Amino acid sequence: MKNNFRIGNGFDVHQLVEGRKLFLGGIEIPSSKGLLGHSDADVLIHAICDAMLGALALGDIGIHFPNTDEKFKDIDSKILLAKVYELINENGYQVVNIDCMLLMEQPKISPYVDKIRSAISSILKTENNQISIKATTMEKLGFVGREEGIAAYATVLLEKKF
Repeated sequence: MKNNFRIGNGFDVHQLVEGRKLFLGGIEIPSSKGLLGHSDADVLIHAICDAMLGALALGDIGIHFPNTDEKFKDIDSKILLAKVYELINENGYQVVNIDCMLLMEQPKISPYVDKIRSAISSILKTENNQISIKATTMEKLGFVGREEGIAAYATVLLEKKF
């Protein structure tokens, strides 16, 4: 049986802290807090990377870009996404579509969604309409509701190139 289509899911979460810039989907979002992490902590791109890697059973972002490796310290997550895209291509697949959900109280991202979609689609060589970015609050519940962190989910559909 040939697997012409592969589906992957990704999840990531990072803590919000003072003194860091906030990057979501490769775009700097004006905010009084940013995400804490070894890289730029772009929770959205990390979830997308994990979804793409998972679709082809290639492990996860931590295997390919370990937080114990100094060469990834403060790295722009768009670089990580580009490297994952290369792996997907090397395995003979292309992105059909990606659906993402950000869980966050603030800032509101609706003014930035088009820029985020453009940033991601340019790296993945897709059209903007193949990338869906949504956000929801947690209605003040849990660590997201208390504005202690941001979480992201991503689902990707890959198709074998012929």
